[in-house]
Amino acid sequence: QVQLVESGGGLVQAGGSLKLSCAASGRTFNSYHMGWFRQAPGKDREFVAAISYGGGITDYADSVKGRFTIFRDNAKNTVYLQMNSLKPEDTAVYVCAAAGRLFALQSPPSYDYWGQGTQVTVSS
Repeated sequence: QVQLVESGGGLVQAGGSLKLSCAASGRTFNSYHMGWFRQAPGKDREFVAAISYGGGITDYADSVKGRFTIFRDNAKNTVYLQMNSLKPEDTAVYVCAAAGRLFALQSPPSYDYWGQGTQVTVSS
């Protein structure tokens, strides 16, 4: 079992930055590939970014490429999402997830464990 707890969300003006954290406990964190998803009201859950267990492979949604960076610190059992140049359309609940296999990490069913999420609101 892996428990995931997100933090770092909040209210920010357009053009601003936020850094989200996802702290993991339970089984060996560094054996899991990690992803960030987001869900806005009335919309489906959307892939944001993913990172392999060693950090050597990353993937991003086209909508966040060049603005968001995913990275991890396995010594701290934490994965991060640095979000820059935020836009109002980035407003959503951001959720981190853990996957045991490096396969289809843009797809929610590929993940085994999910956090509760943290709200990000970007004002115009």
